[in-house]
Amino acid sequence: MRAVADAHPARSRVAVLAGTTSVLVTASVLGALLGFLEKVPCRAGAWNSAVGQFRDNCYTDIYPLYFAEKLASGKVPYLGHHLEYPVLIGAVMQAAAWVVRPIADPYTRGREFFDVTVIFLAACAVAGVLATAYAAGRRRRWQALMVALAPGLILSAFINWDLLAMALTALGVAAWAARRCALAGALLGLAVATKFYPLLFFGPLLLLCLRAGRMRQFWVTTGSAAAAWLAVNLPVMVVAPSGWATFYVFSRSRPADWGSVWYFFEYVHVPVLGATSLPVLNLMSAACFAVACLLIAVLALTAPRRPRLPQLFFLVLAAFLMTNKVWSPQYVIWLVPLAVLARPRLWPYALWQLASAAYFFGIWGYFVFLYQGAGHGLSPGWYFATLIARLAAVALLAGYVVRDILRPGGDVVRDGGEDDPAGGVLAGAPDRFTLRFRRNAAPGAGHPALPFGGPLSPPPGDP
Repeated sequence: MRAVADAHPARSRVAVLAGTTSVLVTASVLGALLGFLEKVPCRAGAWNSAVGQFRDNCYTDIYPLYFAEKLASGKVPYLGHHLEYPVLIGAVMQAAAWVVRPIADPYTRGREFFDVTVIFLAACAVAGVLATAYAAGRRRRWQALMVALAPGLILSAFINWDLLAMALTALGVAAWAARRCALAGALLGLAVATKFYPLLFFGPLLLLCLRAGRMRQFWVTTGSAAAAWLAVNLPVMVVAPSGWATFYVFSRSRPADWGSVWYFFEYVHVPVLGATSLPVLNLMSAACFAVACLLIAVLALTAPRRPRLPQLFFLVLAAFLMTNKVWSPQYVIWLVPLAVLARPRLWPYALWQLASAAYFFGIWGYFVFLYQGAGHGLSPGWYFATLIARLAAVALLAGYVVRDILRPGGDVVRDGGEDDPAGGVLAGAPDRFTLRFRRNAAPGAGHPALPFGGPLSPPPGDP
């Protein structure tokens, strides 16, 4: 890496400048501003029109949920009105509602509720970008610009409260990179209390810690996550158990929703896969995800070199989205930091962002078609083309990540001699447990610095 820097001193100076905190914060604020400007037509009144908010591509959940969740009439989430979101989102919604309570006109109050929420989420975007920069390592902090200025993230930033979950997850990964296991667990636990998807990351973390013989650190992280999750959930569970459970019941009872491949299968009546029975759909979705997780687990334990933490995090989340029965446009926010850390190469990432932006405009155009009929908006054929394109782009990016894992010499992050900048206690650790399917595989094949790799070799104990 140093040789490359010496050969291209100007490029190295640009990379260092691009990774400075001031540049990253400026880029994050610019991205948030662009995201806010994209919502200006709705803020000017289009969100009070069933079709206008879709025709102007500015739909947001934040404004209508202020009224639908009874915040406008003073109801407290979970206690006064059941809420379909985890408790930290409920807390943020209630806090914003308190801030705008003195405003008399309800529609003005709803608009200001949106504005207050945007300011908070913009701060979350800045935190997530800076955390991603830290997890990328000192030499590659500039990668976080790919988060701050990601078109998919900018377009979807203020549809829902997903930036809060993204920030907490990125901060958790950064804390793990800093070898602060208890703090990492607490942050990830809070992320799970915001959106449920960070729970998926404890599986890959277990596999990596098992392979590296770092199980004590895994249990510290997991215990801290459970404690943090309970700390914010338990009071609501005790005071308003039915309101607290609404999110979990709602998730199980949701049908195939817009954006998911299951919705496409249902629309075109694919045999078996297009089944309309909710129990069958839940079973098929769970089974497909379970198979994907099994394949990722085999990859994690048999790869010639232990995969980097963001690589496995990205793969399990991508598998979840591709097999899930719900894939809302704002879920791109979940993937962006992990994609940047897993494979910071421009063109596959840019292709995915292009597909995500196409889907963003495609879904709103499709809604216009559903409201107004043929000749308006985007026809089903074109909408499903954007759906499949997004699915294919994520699958392609995941395929590149798998290739980097199987051929670590092609991993641009490891090309400079680093092991895993986000790996924390895993970085540079020798293998203690691996699986080898070939009898003649040499112990530690593909990684001569790992003396403990061998067929089903157990860990000799945590250090």
